[in-house]
Formats: sequence, structure tokens, C-alpha cells
Amino acid sequence: MKKNLALSLLFLFLLMSCKNENGWQELFNGKNLDGWVIKGGKAKFTVEDKAIVGETVLGNQSTFLCTSKNYGDFILELELNVDTSMNSGIQFRSQSFPEFKNGIVHGYQMEVDPSSRGWSGGIYDESRRGWLYTLDSNPEAKTAFKNGEWNKYRIEAIGNHIMTWINGIQTADLLDNTDSTGFIALQVHFVFGEENPWTVGTKVKWRNIRILTHNLEANRQKTSKEITQINFIPNKLSDFEKKNGWKLLFDGVSSSGWRGAYKDKFPEKGWEIKDGTMTVLKAEGKESENGGDIVTIKEYKNFELSLDFLITDSANSGIKYYVTESEKNKGSAIGPEYQILDDLHHPDAKLGRDGNRTLASLYDLIPAKNKRDNAVGLWNNARILANNYHVEHWLNGFKVLEYNRKSQEFRDLVAISKYKIWEKFGEAEQGHILLQDHGSKVSFRSIKIREL
Repeated sequence: MKKNLALSLLFLFLLMSCKNENGWQELFNGKNLDGWVIKGGKAKFTVEDKAIVGETVLGNQSTFLCTSKNYGDFILELELNVDTSMNSGIQFRSQSFPEFKNGIVHGYQMEVDPSSRGWSGGIYDESRRGWLYTLDSNPEAKTAFKNGEWNKYRIEAIGNHIMTWINGIQTADLLDNTDSTGFIALQVHFVFGEENPWTVGTKVKWRNIRILTHNLEANRQKTSKEITQINFIPNKLSDFEKKNGWKLLFDGVSSSGWRGAYKDKFPEKGWEIKDGTMTVLKAEGKESENGGDIVTIKEYKNFELSLDFLITDSANSGIKYYVTESEKNKGSAIGPEYQILDDLHHPDAKLGRDGNRTLASLYDLIPAKNKRDNAVGLWNNARILANNYHVEHWLNGFKVLEYNRKSQEFRDLVAISKYKIWEKFGEAEQGHILLQDHGSKVSFRSIKIREL
């Protein structure tokens, strides 16, 4: 009897040692790597002074120290200190399946970036979609991370809502429904020694790793009023977006709010609305000769437009703005165009000047730079900011160009382009938003706008 009582008390003590009075559970015992498993590359993980230490080695694959248990909704906190010459991250809701890229670790990652870029705290989709939330979306948070010091990281993943903090400063606010559960992992990024030999043997340290899985709403941290929220849930506006003036231009089920260019109703052929997408169907690759372009019924002056698009092999399309339809052009209606193109396979990518007909470019005028696009068959996000004649094109969270559509520089570019035959091209005070039919199959979703 006494023996059983002693065992029960020991069990209770061990349980309490892993879980404090507020419900937090320690994921690292400060002594060894029990409860963790290594996946991926060959980086080294050791325990020193009650901290997990990851050390880089030569190779071409990142290494991940992963929890043996999966977690769905949670609040995670830890401290980390990283060498300024390396890159790291904290995976969460992540997976590793043999059928997906030979078991590579993939999923959400809270970035550790001690470089001058300063994107620590952003959210990256490891080995899948790439950047979901860069700190260009929240530049005020770029100073939250302190090089050479211990930094406190916090992740709140509750339902489809993911938020991150560093040292008490909010760094990301993301809505996404790709993964609802998975393991947590500590990343040591791969190192190409031939290019960066000084990064071999650099270290990142983690300590005080704890997680909360119950009573999450009561433990949420206060959200910054200034932060930008990015929403990847198709055709849905968050309460935050509604409060800040965003409106859907496509409800996911109907053509409401749209009509054919130069027409009084939506095209009867050439376009399909199905499974939450609005798709221009493949024809013969000709401009506006099947279903034709579609335009918003409403005109816009100053606005921020965001939409997702998915291209097929060799596809060509575009998003035009400040479209007035006054030119009565035989082909596509006229207006500045955010180019949508399969750069690898469509011949238009090699035409024009200096790449000004490639994806995300201001078509035939200004080439897109610093762009990171997802491959054919994957969704990309386009964002167009137009305010007081200043215009910006963004692709997947990266600003790729900007210009002033009333400037002499812009007019000089028009004068040597295909648009030179139209007086004051692109200078209309307001106009329609247009999605182009160029004979290629291209799908659109999550089309939303905020008037400024």
C-alpha cells in the first residue's frame, strides 16, 4: 500500500514538474533531447547550460529538431540567441510525409533573420508556398529582434488565426487554413560552405521552451492596432478587414459586381464560376475573342486591390486598372496592366524591353524586380496600391515596382510603348478594375478592394 502511494506521489510530482500552475507545459527539460527527433539534414544538436544548441554543417538541406508530438491550437513561448551570420526558424503545425518531396519538413515557420533585412518574426511556409508574411508588411517591427542577445519569441496559433511576437512587439498577423495541426521544430538552416565558409560551425540556441494548449482565449496577447493583417482564407473577409474598409469584389459563387467589358452583362461563355474561383477558360490564345474581358461595375479612384491568381502552362492574362472603356479598342479594354504570365513558357516574356512584359510588370512599360513567384499550378497573390497617382505592384508580399502615373518619366515610357497612340494613357482620375481574357486558362479568387 505504501509502495503504491509512493509511486502515485512520484507520478504526480513528475506531472507537476512538466506543467506549472497556469497550464504551461515545458517542451524541453533542460538536460537532454527526450521528446525530440531530428529530421532532414546533418546539423548537430546538443544541450549546453540548459539550452538546446544547433550547429551548422556543410550540406544542402536544413535540419530540424522536431517534437515527437503534434500540436493544433496553442500558444508557444521560447527564448533564442543566434549567430548573426546564420538563418534559422521555428516550425509549427509542420509535417513530414514520405509522399511529399521524400519526407522533407514543410509547414509554417516563424522566421529568425539576424541579417540587415530584419524579417525576424515573419511567417514563411517552409518547402511549400514561401513567404506568407514578410516584415515589409509590418516595417515597424523590424527592430524587435536584438542581434547577439536572447530574444523572446511567442506564437499564437488558434484556429485559422496565427500571430507572432518578439520581445513583446507584434511581428505578424496571419489568417490561413492550410494546416491545423503538426509538430513544432527548431531549424538549423543549411550551409553552402563554398559560398559562405564563415557560416560553418555557427550556432543558434533555444531555451525556456514552453507551450499552452488549454484556456487559450483568456491568455491571448493584446493585438497591435497598427499591424497589417494578411488573409489567405479564400473569399472571406476577417473582422479586422471589414473594420478597415475592405470589401469583396467576388463572393465565390456569383458574378455579382462584374460585367463584360463594353457590355451590360456578364459574358455568357468563356468564363466559369466554380469551387470558389472565377476562371477565364482556355481558347486559342487570342486577346478578348472568347468570353472577353470582365470589369467591375463600379469605378475606383484611390484604392488597394488584392487577389489570388493561378496560372496554367504558358498562360497569359492581366489585371488592368483605371479602365474607362472610352477608347473602344477592338481587343482588350485599355488601362495600366499588372501582367499575369508564365514567364518560363510564354514567348511574351522575352518581348518588350528589359523584361517589361514578364509577370507582375507594368505591361510594356516597367519590369518587375525582386519578385518571388510560385510555380504553375500554385496560387500567387497580386496586390496593387494606387493612391494620389502613386502606384505600387506587389507579388506574394514583395513590392516589385512603383511609379507615378502623372510623372514625366511615366509619360516618356508611354511614348515608346504600344500605348503611345492613346492620349494621356493611364492618367484617368478613376476607372474600372479589369480581368483579362487572353485565351489562356487563369483562375482568380479572394478578389478584394479597399478604397483610400
